[in-house]
Amino acid sequence: MKIKTVKLSYEEVMALPRPKVRSPRKPSPFLRLLVKTLASGELKKADFTVNEGDMKGIPSGRSILYLMNHSCFTDLMIASHVIKEPYSIVSTTDAMVGKQALMRAVGCIPTRKFQPDIRLIRDISYSLDTLGCSVLMYPEAGYSFDGTTTTLPESLGKLIKVLGHPVVMIRSHGAFLHDPLYNGLRLRKCRISADKYTLFTEEELGTLSVPDINRRIGEAFSFDNLKEQFETGTKITEPFRAEGLSRVLYKCPVCGCEGKMHASGISLKCGACEASWDLTELGKMEFKGSAEGPLAAPVMFDHIPDWFAWERSCVRKELEDKTYSLDVPVHICMIVDNKAFYDVGDGRLTHSLSGFHLTGCDGKLDFLQKPLASYSVNSDYFFYEIGDMISIGDNDKLFYCFPPQDTDVVAKTRLAAEELYKMRKGRL
Repeated sequence: MKIKTVKLSYEEVMALPRPKVRSPRKPSPFLRLLVKTLASGELKKADFTVNEGDMKGIPSGRSILYLMNHSCFTDLMIASHVIKEPYSIVSTTDAMVGKQALMRAVGCIPTRKFQPDIRLIRDISYSLDTLGCSVLMYPEAGYSFDGTTTTLPESLGKLIKVLGHPVVMIRSHGAFLHDPLYNGLRLRKCRISADKYTLFTEEELGTLSVPDINRRIGEAFSFDNLKEQFETGTKITEPFRAEGLSRVLYKCPVCGCEGKMHASGISLKCGACEASWDLTELGKMEFKGSAEGPLAAPVMFDHIPDWFAWERSCVRKELEDKTYSLDVPVHICMIVDNKAFYDVGDGRLTHSLSGFHLTGCDGKLDFLQKPLASYSVNSDYFFYEIGDMISIGDNDKLFYCFPPQDTDVVAKTRLAAEELYKMRKGRL
């Protein structure tokens, strides 16, 4: 999928009028049917099934808030087959660019990912109460990098309690294995299914505290897709299954070098010490040895989430030791309205204990984002087929920064933003 892009100067983009605020629309029955029909082909290939669990406490005709885990674009196809009634979808602002009328007719509610958005609460409430539509929400916001849960917002429990509508959980199985973000939009063959069950009734929301609600949500969103793959014996046999994995596993556990990992075919190799691994058909990292010897690593991982968690701990230590920093040249695009993705030129993105600092556009651009501005950062691989991306911004504008494609900094930056937020939040 691509996005409408227009080249303008930074000054021209900042001078553009901002879009009018519009309330959500009831989704078109025709478009709902079309989306479901278009999704049927891919889901049929994946032998898709729905496991209906306990749906107690859902009054007939009552609009529902659906929460769903977020693995890949296939999630939208899954939802079209799981949710039977008309529903709105909380979507990212970039999804509206160049196709606002269509996306509104589908029922999309746009929001700025990982940015405070009071308007979103009103829009969800409007869909639930005024339009009488259910609402689908992906509370993780960003796709999972390693197949486990991405960070959830602390405000989610409060939002659910305020809305007061029954909450239903949709948990997909196999979607991450089918289309992991790192693998460059190449689909792999495997079965996909989804569980659907009541997470909260209205009566429960009236009595449970916000911490209790968050605790139950955390339990529902506690999963490990690669562990599940191994335990169920699900084989991914594609010969390209490891390609792009260096985006996630960017740090070598043998020599500690970063940005030297190279993925090709089914293999991952460190360009510094020549340590190498094969990604097995069951999703395990099989160590093949290194120049230092077959068992030279101080730590070793055969499970991708364990490796990713180790990288997080390393980033945390860098932050605590005040040695962490990001400083990369970037190409910059912006969103300020729904008309286009504006290419404004080149700049430099830094990230430190003080937060993000983006400069560029011949000295015209100078933007700071403090650590407590967001609990995470919008980051993606092969974003709209342009490249790996880190996005920062505020309620007036969003900056999409594309580092050189030979630098795997996106995952580390997300980890650093999340850990820095937790460190700063702990001091309050």
